[in-house]
Amino acid sequence: MPYRAPLKDHRFILDHVVNFDQVAATPQFAEATPDMIEAILTEAARISTEVLAPLNRVGDKDPTRLENGRVVTPPGYDAGYRAIATGGWVGMAADPAYGGLGLPISLTVAVDDMMSGACLALHVKPLLSKGQIEALEHHAGDEMKALYLPKLISGEWSGTMNLTEPHAGTDVGALRTKAEPNGDGSYAITGQKIFISWGDSDLTTNICHLVLARLPDGVEGTKGISLFMVPKFLPDPAGNPGLRNTLKVVSLEHKLGLHGSPTCVMQFDGATGWLVGAPHKGMAAMFTMMNNARLSVAAQGVGVAEAALQHALAYAMDRRQGPTPVPGYGAIIDHADVRRMLATMRAEVFAARSITLFCAVAMDMATATTDPDWAARAAFLTPIAKAFGTDIGCEVAQQGVQIHGGVGFVEETGAAQFLRDVRITPIYEGTNGIQAMDLVARKMADGGDAAFRLIDEVQQGAEAARDAMPDLASNVWTAAEALRDATEALLAQPLNDRFAGAVPYLRAFALVLGSHAHLKAAMVDPARLALTRVMIMRLLPAHIGLLAQTREGAAGLYSVSADDLAA
Repeated sequence: MPYRAPLKDHRFILDHVVNFDQVAATPQFAEATPDMIEAILTEAARISTEVLAPLNRVGDKDPTRLENGRVVTPPGYDAGYRAIATGGWVGMAADPAYGGLGLPISLTVAVDDMMSGACLALHVKPLLSKGQIEALEHHAGDEMKALYLPKLISGEWSGTMNLTEPHAGTDVGALRTKAEPNGDGSYAITGQKIFISWGDSDLTTNICHLVLARLPDGVEGTKGISLFMVPKFLPDPAGNPGLRNTLKVVSLEHKLGLHGSPTCVMQFDGATGWLVGAPHKGMAAMFTMMNNARLSVAAQGVGVAEAALQHALAYAMDRRQGPTPVPGYGAIIDHADVRRMLATMRAEVFAARSITLFCAVAMDMATATTDPDWAARAAFLTPIAKAFGTDIGCEVAQQGVQIHGGVGFVEETGAAQFLRDVRITPIYEGTNGIQAMDLVARKMADGGDAAFRLIDEVQQGAEAARDAMPDLASNVWTAAEALRDATEALLAQPLNDRFAGAVPYLRAFALVLGSHAHLKAAMVDPARLALTRVMIMRLLPAHIGLLAQTREGAAGLYSVSADDLAA
């Protein structure tokens, strides 16, 4: 079945689950009227379904390649990218002063979800530009903003982020890329970066690299890192691409998936760059871009999960295999285990999509109100959204292969591509383990206040639903109370003990938040009750075992030696 953008789901979640009306009621986002939202989401759904989705298999079968130092993209990608750029989708949330639309992040995340589900490999490119735009808006000087932002927002130019080096992955502070002053306000950037998504392509007239490097007086570690703008072509006095900069693509990585998206090894040989922000403050500027990217990656995971689910459902509705145990569709969807997998997939997608939009609404409210409580809520939800959204992307795609049975292992059916493509999302922009560690460390530096406010909100929602759905509401309230107890216990632990239970804690929190979203949905629309029961009665109980792990600390893990792990 061809991909169909989940327009109805996004409308419902924005209207009835995440309280987007709060965002639209602020002066900053007053133009986000119901009519405008409807028009934006409808057009994004149309482009995703009609323009981008047909390119998904094309890019997998005819991948990006490097020819004579030039990256050549798959057939049709040029038209797909033009539809994104000319439609204004790159600059949805960008500053109107530079050509952006100034729309809420909540809407951009909904669009990211739909376009990623349609063709993730291509949509990675504008997502990177969006992150770079935000970093420049917050940290660049006026001259740099005036030169780069209009072209990035229009999609005429595109952006990348260059952090990772062969010896410096999560430990970014170990980087060796150097920045030497040229004496004219520019710098000579020398070093090699790896895993650079869309580091080059034939889709835009210039590619703008944000590169982390160390100035001569930069101290070791992250405190000595600065951020530089290093374009592929040096802008001429008129602001157009001029001389070729001294940077190049050394090679393209041969990846498990995302074959249409070029992942480059980039070499900078004294390339000309300009400082973004203050010297030695590069990590703060880059984290602006990465926080934006983490929520976008959450949407990527949810989007691919949606596509994998649609693909599996179509197969299950069509495939006939043996007598079915109940009257129904006469296909394998009538078998209890297949129905269980599909129901689980749909319940998880709704939960992950809701959490991602909860986070986006909090970001918008923090921007519109400058209320520190909204900022804390957004910061707390970001690692949950990123980790849960991408884990669910992988799990739903894996279940999609399983529903196909043997033919799911055969590439021609297309089921495996979703799993191969989405598998990177729990790794990039900070692995999901790092997200969980961030959640239980930095995001609990407030003594757990942000966590407890969310738990209070879940329990208030359960109380509101108790008369209509007593068994479901009671289970959600009890799970939230168990989460409260586990949070209090976690706060009393040494940091490394917290880290040992961080991943199960994050997952348990996501299950509780997802159940809260389902409960709100069922209160508004009784037709959603069946999926709500799946979430709360079948999936939520896993929180018990997950929270038990958070109390175990690290000692038991370190008692397992390397010899114990060897065969």
